[in-house]
Amino acid sequence: MIVTSALIIWKGLMCITGSESPVVVVLSGSMEPGFKRGDILFLHMSKDPIRAGEIVVFNVDGREIPIVHRVIKVHERQDTGEVDVLTKGDNNFGDDRLLYAHGQLWLQRHHIMGRAVGFLPYVGWVTIIMTEKPIIKYILIGALGLLVITSKE
Repeated sequence: MIVTSALIIWKGLMCITGSESPVVVVLSGSMEPGFKRGDILFLHMSKDPIRAGEIVVFNVDGREIPIVHRVIKVHERQDTGEVDVLTKGDNNFGDDRLLYAHGQLWLQRHHIMGRAVGFLPYVGWVTIIMTEKPIIKYILIGALGLLVITSKE
């Protein structure tokens, strides 16, 4: 019942925000001081054009983990009207072209999962700790399993 409720809430958030992942955890220090490792970002994706200065979360072909960085340059194609963007982490020296797929110089709209519209500081550390130290995840699952087995309902 709890899992079903969580799934329904997640799917509802996807529809409301227009983002395939309405909530993400900042996994590195590349956006400091604005966002720190462990912050949770809330995303929204609208039809509005992406502009320089916005913070976006994007996927790169060949990489599983999305990246949170700022749009530093926007290039509009005159023939199609499509917008390409170049990103950079606030705490990084250079732009993100080295992170993009081989030979890729710009991100297209289909790479972008959403724009950051809000955040909760440090709440994502739970996710980071359970990913980096799997033993803690297994202990937590075991404790929850014992709680279910020993509950008297």
